[in-house]
Amino acid sequence: MINGRTFYIAALWRAHRPATKPGRGQADAKLPAHHAVRGRTTSVVLLIACTLLFVTCTNKSKSGKKIFHYNEYTGIASLDPAFAKNQSTMWPAHQLFNTLVEIDDSLNIKPSIATHWDISDDKRVYTFYLRPDVLFHNDACFPQGRGRRLVAADVVFSLSRIMDPATASPGAWIFNGKADSIQPFKALSDTTFQLRLLQPYQPILGILSMQYCSIVAPEAVQLYGKEFRQHPVGSGPFKFVKWEEGQALIFGKNENYFEKDSTGNRLPYLDGVKISFKDSRATEFLLFRQGQLDFINELDPSFKDEVLTKKGILRNIWKDKIELQTQPYLNIEYLGILVDSTNPIVKNSPLRLKKIRQAINYGFDRRKMILYLRNSLGTPAESGFVPTGLPSFNDSIVTGYTYHPGKAAQLLKEAGFPGGKGLTPVKLLTISIYADFGNFIARQLEEIGIPVQVEVVQKSLLFEMTSGSKAAFFRGGWIADYPDAENYLSVFYSKNPAPPNYTRYNNPAFDKVFEQAIKETNDSIRYALYRQADQIVINDAPVVPLWYDKVIRLVQKNVTGFSPNALNLLELRKTRIN
Repeated sequence: MINGRTFYIAALWRAHRPATKPGRGQADAKLPAHHAVRGRTTSVVLLIACTLLFVTCTNKSKSGKKIFHYNEYTGIASLDPAFAKNQSTMWPAHQLFNTLVEIDDSLNIKPSIATHWDISDDKRVYTFYLRPDVLFHNDACFPQGRGRRLVAADVVFSLSRIMDPATASPGAWIFNGKADSIQPFKALSDTTFQLRLLQPYQPILGILSMQYCSIVAPEAVQLYGKEFRQHPVGSGPFKFVKWEEGQALIFGKNENYFEKDSTGNRLPYLDGVKISFKDSRATEFLLFRQGQLDFINELDPSFKDEVLTKKGILRNIWKDKIELQTQPYLNIEYLGILVDSTNPIVKNSPLRLKKIRQAINYGFDRRKMILYLRNSLGTPAESGFVPTGLPSFNDSIVTGYTYHPGKAAQLLKEAGFPGGKGLTPVKLLTISIYADFGNFIARQLEEIGIPVQVEVVQKSLLFEMTSGSKAAFFRGGWIADYPDAENYLSVFYSKNPAPPNYTRYNNPAFDKVFEQAIKETNDSIRYALYRQADQIVINDAPVVPLWYDKVIRLVQKNVTGFSPNALNLLELRKTRIN
């Protein structure tokens, strides 16, 4: 995948780059003249290096290597699974690491590093029995650079690390109030790991399938420290090779990976993975059309009509060139509303009133929005916050909001703002890719008297504002970490921080039902409690559900063994490039 010429150019780039480089906000013009010249020379060298790296990895026919190419336009902040809080970090983590258990295509829990497990009669102790043939990737953190066998003590280290405040993992909440406070994790032997809970918690196996719970090599964490984010060592099907941030990230095949296919061939089939970081969706689409990317995820509004009909199928011109993959996706897109009455930005906002929030929910046409802005790829969210695809979903029991401007007008009147008279404008924060949806909603709400100003901000700023309770009205999305409604309802549990409780919702009635549900071991009873909790949230309207999502992938015809799944994980173990 990377030959000697590429490494020579990369070395040349390192030899010629400046000792310091300007920060994001600095201009080259502020540098002394000789530094400016040097910077331009360096840019040329870097361009040559990146071009040759790209050619080396994309020219599959000449290299003979089967490299899977995709683009991550949002960038990747870290390769440390303790920070796998969004899809851009979950995807690479899934290639580099393993978890005790994982989710199959039917959303069932299946073994991964653990071959099987026992559950105590009181449902509080889980004992996992590990495979003896799982090896960490070869790395300098090990003696002679050879990866050692993964043992139960590594599981203890990895899960304890998530809970450690010093790690500052955004996933620390997954064990809060669940894992035993004295000794939650214990290695009984090299191949036996034990987890203790404070009380029965039915979704725990789903929690353990999350990328947060990936098993890392303690030696690598200790050796690289904070740099572990860009030098990960796990046991997954691919191993870290090289990362030029903002340019390319390269993984190679793990020749010692433990999984085999049904005929005994060792997985994965691919020789490697290359991730580029073009931040323009138009550029990404162009590269896909040129065959330089093997797939693209989602469709930018600017070119969706070129590819898809309004019914959500490929236009005739594309049918013989690419494959369209769609599948129900455990993701809900929504608008969030901060409802913490002690927060100064809520005290003077009309959104503090439940009837205003309900009026917003009734005030726009989700079905028309999905038809015209999503080309029918998605289901209008007219039930609860829990999306379709989960066994507890039942839209005949959990009733949400449909387009009903008359009801919206009545609610405005009851709230003291007939026809919207006296309502101050509310600001809706969103990122650029969702601006069209924000504008569609704003136009329809304007017609019933609710003034909305759509403001586009950077994704990092939006996350900072929602995490810090500084956004009164914002666009959000919640992708399932595991296939259980508890994962969605935890977004509203008052004891959870932001994330996941970005709206700072607090309702004792909801909390009571939610706590009952997560202790309940009878599926039918638990699902009924989930629906009850979901209905409480929808009635209070701290969110405006928009649509239940679908996985949308455009895939090159020569890619096989690459199927979508309800969690939209990037699954490459059995992928081939023909």
